Amino acid sequence: MPETSETPIQVLVVDDQERFRTVLRELVDGLDGMAVAGDASSGEDALLAAERLRPQLVVMDVRMPGMNGIEATRRLVDEHPGTVVLLVSADSADESDRLQGCGAAGFLPKQRLSRAALAEFWREHGSGG
Repeated sequence: MPETSETPIQVLVVDDQERFRTVLRELVDGLDGMAVAGDASSGEDALLAAERLRPQLVVMDVRMPGMNGIEATRRLVDEHPGTVVLLVSADSADESDRLQGCGAAGFLPKQRLSRAALAEFWREHGSGG
């Protein structure tokens, strides 16, 4: 985990369900070295928020109305190549070939999301990881 004396990793939380965004914000805020930069409720809003906030890590739901998380990830990584995206979904079947090639660094079922899992993901895929 990053040192707490360093600037915290800025995290953008993206999910169409407000309740889950709240859970994700609390999860991120409970981690030393990470801070919630903001949140978004759609793929379109995620792109606007990423442009404005320049997060280092985006936790993105796969299934959202309008632009889904896969297309939003594709565009986000294209426009901001240094941004690390973790796709999440309540449906573990979403971890499929269609997630490959969208630019996400990884996938986790929502049921497996935890502070430890998020910290481990950043260690493996974050800057310098």
